[in-house]
Amino acid sequence: MKAVITVIGHDQIGIVATVSQRLAALKVNITDISQTLMHGDFTMMLMGEWDDNDVKFEVVKQGLLDLAKETGLSINIQRQELFDAIQKL
Repeated sequence: MKAVITVIGHDQIGIVATVSQRLAALKVNITDISQTLMHGDFTMMLMGEWDDNDVKFEVVKQGLLDLAKETGLSINIQRQELFDAIQKL
């Protein structure tokens, strides 16, 4: 399974580490990552990949929703196949 994950929030120390640690705990491998600061706000987009037989999409999504609540960040996840389908239109 591949998914695009976005993280947005007020810049603070440890955002990348915190998100990376949660993804590792969920057995998600980060295959690509981009981050920047925009007027004091942190933005990150990454591609995550994992074995859907080991961990279901809903489990990863809930883990990230929990992290968003814990940190005050906006974290969203979408299946890569959604982007692939849109591109074919």
